[in-house]
Amino acid sequence: MYLQSSGKANSMSLKKQFCQWVFTLALALLFVGCASQGRNQDTYGMTQGQGIVATGYAVISSQHGDTPAQKRLMAIKASKLDAYRALTEQVYGQYVNATGTMVDMSITQDQMRSRVEGVIYGAKLVSITPIGGETYETKLSLGQETINELVRNYLQVSKVDRSSTSPGR
Repeated sequence: MYLQSSGKANSMSLKKQFCQWVFTLALALLFVGCASQGRNQDTYGMTQGQGIVATGYAVISSQHGDTPAQKRLMAIKASKLDAYRALTEQVYGQYVNATGTMVDMSITQDQMRSRVEGVIYGAKLVSITPIGGETYETKLSLGQETINELVRNYLQVSKVDRSSTSPGR
């Protein structure tokens, strides 16, 4: 009887040790994962909080040009402009104007327009990549310090504009 209870106690002790070992290993992996998460860089060499990356696209066949080479160059320029538009949109936001017309509780006309406006400087070219045979993709990055400076400048100009158009001036 003593041997049987001793065997059960040993079995329970091994199970308990195994569970503790698995739990400790799981915690260690969790902490290692969390610690490395903060230092991970995305594929553009920027960590979170260091800035933004914007992507622009352009289709080669829709570009104006006499030769395929000219169309490719125009697509590269167009994709770069699209990336700058995306950067501007991320820094300053987007103005959206929507109108709709209803007749007899039914929408007869619905229009939406958007506009992006701002100044971008200090952007770094990350890559220009052909996608398939018909499209170019351009990636631009903008550092957090430059973003902060752009926003500060925008807010100062906005403040001056508002004060110069206030009543009594």
